[in-house]
Amino acid sequence: MIFKRNGTPVHLVSCAKTFAHGNRALEPTSLSVAPGEIMALLGPSGCGKTTLLRIIAGLETADPGAKILFGEDDVTAVPIEKRSVGMVFQSYALFPNMSVRQNIAYGLKVQHVPKAEAESRIEQLLDLCRLQPYAERSISALSGGQRQRVALARAVAPQPRVLLLDEPLSALDAALRDQLRNELATLLRQFAMTAIFVTHDQAEALAIADRVAVMRQGRILQIDSPENLYRRPQTGFVAEFLGGANRLEGQVEGEALRLKGGLLPLPRGLKPDEAVFVRPEHIRLSPAADARLKGKVVSVIFQGAHSLVTIDGVTETPLMVKVSGSETPGIGREVDLTIHPSDILLLPCETDKA
Repeated sequence: MIFKRNGTPVHLVSCAKTFAHGNRALEPTSLSVAPGEIMALLGPSGCGKTTLLRIIAGLETADPGAKILFGEDDVTAVPIEKRSVGMVFQSYALFPNMSVRQNIAYGLKVQHVPKAEAESRIEQLLDLCRLQPYAERSISALSGGQRQRVALARAVAPQPRVLLLDEPLSALDAALRDQLRNELATLLRQFAMTAIFVTHDQAEALAIADRVAVMRQGRILQIDSPENLYRRPQTGFVAEFLGGANRLEGQVEGEALRLKGGLLPLPRGLKPDEAVFVRPEHIRLSPAADARLKGKVVSVIFQGAHSLVTIDGVTETPLMVKVSGSETPGIGREVDLTIHPSDILLLPCETDKA
């Protein structure tokens, strides 16, 4: 077997980062990652996720008061070369003058791993990452997906305590990225090591991670399994960012919301700090007799098994509705809609900081 460990737990306590001129990139953040867990740091550009990853790696120094633990070892002041972390960068940072085999072997040479053990690890990784046919090729002769697997194998070969990945699929085109999501998830689980990766791609986070930490403006808003984040978001931002929920704006009338397109019953009364959200797949096209809302189709985007339909006139902003191919209405058609109260999300709505 390649690995002797079952993964190292990672604990961050009050990790913050303030750059020059008082620019706070990361608010005090605590996070625990279980041994062998795959954790995604998900959020828009500038939310602090890469800063947090660099603090874990030792590439950035956290503000005073922070603590970083790998297992029982406090590595807060330990430099990156002594933290035993493996890293996969966006660009992969492979050595172009070396073959695939030589790239994978590089970290083992630095560690002075005995030759027989090093060769055994390299062969296992070549097999596991399906790189044996390309072992003697130069990096320039590889496809983007093959380079990604080489970068992963090189990072894993020295048996790091923690594997860190910064936007690992972002350098690939969209079609290849979709293809490699499941492959990367499978490889990370076969490696059986603690892995933390940064992404702004919700599909990537949902497909790969055991748990996802959704970040915004330097803070972690919610940490949970992909399914729980999608089904039970705790804030409006999480609902919108993860799965594209519609925000419905209108006039509250008791336990209902008066919209441009009709009156929508709510599951309960709306609190002052809450807003109303509904996911596109939970809006149904209905016979006029059963419908509570009306609108007009302004665009249809075919997506294979379903279409994403944009409807005007229901609320102040266009409503996105996901429908099956057989139900797709034509552009310009007046439609009747139903939203069941049990599918409505009433969530705290954050305001942007100045």
